[in-house]
Amino acid sequence: MKYDFDEIIDRRNTGAIKLERCKTLFGTEDVLPLWVADMDFRTPDFILDAIRQRLEHPILGYTMPPKDYYPLTVKWITGHHNWNVKRDWVGFLPGIVPGLAFAVQSLTNVGDEIIVQSPVYYPFFHVIENNHRVLVNNQLKEVDGKYVMDLDDLEQKFTSKTKLFILCNPHNPGGRVWTKEELQQFAAVCEKHNVTIISDEIHADMILPGNTPHTPLATVSEWAEQHTVTFMAPTKVFNMPGLISSTYIIPNAELRHKFAEFLEASEMNAGNIFAYIGAVAAYEHGEEWRVQMLDYVQGNIDYISDFLKKNVPQVKPMIPEASFLVWLDCEALGMETDDLHKFFSLQAGLGLNKGTIFGAGGEYHLRLNVACSRKVLEQAMVQLQLAVKNKLKVIG
Repeated sequence: MKYDFDEIIDRRNTGAIKLERCKTLFGTEDVLPLWVADMDFRTPDFILDAIRQRLEHPILGYTMPPKDYYPLTVKWITGHHNWNVKRDWVGFLPGIVPGLAFAVQSLTNVGDEIIVQSPVYYPFFHVIENNHRVLVNNQLKEVDGKYVMDLDDLEQKFTSKTKLFILCNPHNPGGRVWTKEELQQFAAVCEKHNVTIISDEIHADMILPGNTPHTPLATVSEWAEQHTVTFMAPTKVFNMPGLISSTYIIPNAELRHKFAEFLEASEMNAGNIFAYIGAVAAYEHGEEWRVQMLDYVQGNIDYISDFLKKNVPQVKPMIPEASFLVWLDCEALGMETDDLHKFFSLQAGLGLNKGTIFGAGGEYHLRLNVACSRKVLEQAMVQLQLAVKNKLKVIG
């Protein structure tokens, strides 16, 4: 089946965050909203059809997970990520960001230190600071247009109070697919200091064509397997984040018991009926859609990369190896980050994520979501080109 990713769908009056918050974030509703990390592609019909089929029954009562929910989840992870996952390692999680908070609450105490690598997905900061833990930053380095880990700096960041490391694998917003060798070196440093790792792997199924396959951190060594809590989800790749359906994988029995016990005590260990149904449909029927979607996204990335190079060379994209998010270096435009953000929204009519919300290293950057129709991106690039041209004309 050939899927249509050129379709433009009106998302007004659906409560879509990327539309509803434009006025607050950008000072105007008159922007192309290319910020929130969901797609403007139609949620696949096999997922919508599965939900419609269940809705033919007139009662939406308390519901157990479908019998094939866990077998299909295990089969998908094992088959796609070369990880021999056992059923008893796996549990349901009502969203990865809540999972991060649950891990912080169940595996650390108030005042403990937790390390992250900025620039990084900003809820990492929130779940640490809002739970009264101490945020420690091991900032990534940019080398040849890609982020790399600074393990020498990391060695200096561990103290007796360091209890957790929250890793973004693959990385958001830089789109890096960490290689097995990089992850082995990283895990060895964490092993030396006996620090548990939470690995957010929500973009694991979004490796773009031709790039290094995803490596789950827990597979790089025996120590990593026993000291990693991994989070994955079908929601990002199959564009159903509103269903809030995620998975934790924890091989270590003691760690798994501690985490699962916290979820159970908090009454947060189950999902709604459609969270299960959507995941089953995605894992059973989704591979061809996933491949076609990633090909289309790669085409969008190639398009903006070529366009910017030819027409707006002051904006340099970091080419992602995974996901539909592109990290834009706009330093050459000569504006501080707040002014840059306003310029894009008020002059170019583009609503993008401000780089500084991703922490240190986000200065002069913006994050662009390219999971939309090519026509929308073409319009965005023309608007940007015109705004930059007018700005340079004023300066000149």
